[in-house]
Amino acid sequence: MSPFSPRRTSRANPAVALCAGLGLAATGSVLVSCGGGEDPDAGTNGVAKLEAPEIQRKYKAAADSAQAVRITGTLVSKGVSYELDMQLRNDGGAGSVGTEGRTFRLLRVGERMYLKADAEFWRGDGKNDADAAKKLSGMYVRVPKGDPAYKRLSGFTDKKLMLGGLLGLHGTVDKGDRTELGGVSTLELTGDKGAGGTLNVSLEGAPYPLALKRAGNAGTVKLQDWNEKFTLREPAEKDRVDYGKQLPAS
Repeated sequence: MSPFSPRRTSRANPAVALCAGLGLAATGSVLVSCGGGEDPDAGTNGVAKLEAPEIQRKYKAAADSAQAVRITGTLVSKGVSYELDMQLRNDGGAGSVGTEGRTFRLLRVGERMYLKADAEFWRGDGKNDADAAKKLSGMYVRVPKGDPAYKRLSGFTDKKLMLGGLLGLHGTVDKGDRTELGGVSTLELTGDKGAGGTLNVSLEGAPYPLALKRAGNAGTVKLQDWNEKFTLREPAEKDRVDYGKQLPAS
């Protein structure tokens, strides 16, 4: 995972106009002039010329139409911090989630979801049988749809749900600075001058959202690998186990 290193650039290059002079020749007169300046939007997707509400519509439409995305970073929900590295498609997702010193993997293909963790995770602070925890360790354990954990965890594997919760800015949305993230030119959008969040939109190619600082210190995430294909399949039978109608508490 290559980190984005923001580099701020000028919002717009100042126009430069300089008259070079007037030259006269025996055969006539020639007017020589120079002026203008570099267009800051030359070679971009033109999004920076739009007003903030239209840019929002553009990046949300681009995100919705994308077939895949990778989301990495930190989310804070109800006082709990989650470290994410999830690859998502419209039909499922795979990756890791870390919280409270524990990390586990999630895999969802269609409606079938699996959780993979170590024995300590399945021990549940000593609440569960140690032998059972050892048997589940390192296995893809199927999460039954009726288990409360399914609803809580499946959201991490749901592209539409994740993006819907991430891509909004609170308050009045304005255009901010031009920046570079990982070598890609972007434009910042801010909600309430940054208090409502800051989001970077790509100025190259499709206007995908590339990074988000959430309002209220609720985390910072990167959105990468838009439309890049990845394999999503159920684990082999030898690597998975069906525990039953409800998982052990953890």
